[in-house]
Amino acid sequence: MALPDHITPERWLAQVFSSGPATKGGIVKRQVRDVERLVGRAMFLREVERRGFQAVENGGHFVVFCNRLPIRRVRA
Repeated sequence: MALPDHITPERWLAQVFSSGPATKGGIVKRQVRDVERLVGRAMFLREVERRGFQAVENGGHFVVFCNRLPIRRVRA
């Protein structure tokens, strides 16, 4: 599926990381298939790392923690 001309990988990344939750140190969640189609996995993960954030992949989604705090896995 072709992307509209106005959607570039750089513009898409800028939009994701300028969202309210991202700018407030929260989380953003994106479908892996969308990331791979729009910007590519490598470019997305480089941008996550460049910003000092961390990401996990689960159930077909990337969950990005938009802060530099440690992640601790908990179990119920």
